[in-house]
Amino acid sequence: MALRLHDVVEINEVLPEEKLPAGAVGTIVHVYRRHDRAYEVEFADENGRMVSSVALTADKLSEIPT
Repeated sequence: MALRLHDVVEINEVLPEEKLPAGAVGTIVHVYRRHDRAYEVEFADENGRMVSSVALTADKLSEIPT
């Protein structure tokens, strides 16, 4: 999966420490280009306020087509 900056994604599993359910939708705001590529994903509430920003690997994400 080739994710890019500003792609809209959803998480595949619950992240209880961040209070995010599986299926939570977020936007990639940074791509870490190390050997184990990771993505900083920002999650917002229904009012557009950021509620969490988490670094995740591609195996924990699914791209949402736009």
